[in-house]
Amino acid sequence: MSDSRLAYLDGLRGAALILMVVNHTARWWIDGHMTWPRYSLIYVTQTLAAPTFLFLVGFCLPLGRRAGSGAPESLGALARRFVPRGVRIVLAGLLLNVLVFRDDRILSGGVLQTIGLAIIAMVPAMWLLRFPAARWALLLAAGAGYVAFVLAFPALTRFVAAHELIGLVLFFDYPPWPWLSLVLIGLVLGSTWLQTHRHSPQAGARYLAVAAAVGAVMVVAFFVYDWWAATPMRFGMRRDFILNRHWTPRGAALLWVLGMVLLMLAAAYWAMERRRWRLPWLVILGQTALFLYFFHQIIAYTIVKEWLGWRFDAWPRFWLANAVFVAVLIAVGWAWREIKSRAERGRRRALATPS
Repeated sequence: MSDSRLAYLDGLRGAALILMVVNHTARWWIDGHMTWPRYSLIYVTQTLAAPTFLFLVGFCLPLGRRAGSGAPESLGALARRFVPRGVRIVLAGLLLNVLVFRDDRILSGGVLQTIGLAIIAMVPAMWLLRFPAARWALLLAAGAGYVAFVLAFPALTRFVAAHELIGLVLFFDYPPWPWLSLVLIGLVLGSTWLQTHRHSPQAGARYLAVAAAVGAVMVVAFFVYDWWAATPMRFGMRRDFILNRHWTPRGAALLWVLGMVLLMLAAAYWAMERRRWRLPWLVILGQTALFLYFFHQIIAYTIVKEWLGWRFDAWPRFWLANAVFVAVLIAVGWAWREIKSRAERGRRRALATPS
């Protein structure tokens, strides 16, 4: 299998999409009282879904670089290849605001906008990775970016209150600052893993085993800290930063987020690359995750919540509805992948045909 299309990364992306779907349906398809099980479900899926997507943006970017071509690509070549992709994703996020989130400003930020901006922002970082010391410098920059956000949080709270439009554009729903730090961490780890894997697949497997061990230590430290500090709400937003009504992890919650991302990455590799579990349905979700992220919100919010007014307040009905919804998304993802594949084959035939 080529570096640019690894099954375990598609599978992990597919798992993140399912977590995102459940997070949204738990918000939009239940009309009853906000019970603690529902609240915990929303918090846990929120802390795993979007962070995994953002981490994978960075982790997978090095896989799209041309290998074996001699000299590393120039900054201009990287920009020509990745900047248009980032711009398209930002525009898709704005279109989602128009079609689904009509009560918000069109320019309001979102996960897609942050992903698109992250791809653009990572171009100079990818260029810097040719230098041996760059990995540590970029990790330091990622940590400094988050620490700066922590220190600036009181001022940012006042800023978004005083400048509503700028706050909605720059600090709304996983804003670039501080979430680009997670993308940057993913970029460094992905670049290092790819280099290790190309040198020796066994060494690449050991690298992810170390990542799993580090992730496990972080998650254990999270639970130990909460036990020691007698945290009253372990899985709740009161412990974290809330800026512009949206969440960013703080303190021990950061250990939970980073640790679980690393554990999920290693688990996906172990299951799909080492154990050879194919899980084609999960791969389909991962390979079409960008389209399905867009599509599922139109179905879940606009059609089911707004137009049909369906609600699934009982847990058995809720989980059955989600299972059916995921099955529909798999079928739609398969069809979308086939359409794209046939269109690409037609384009190649047209280019190969002499005029």
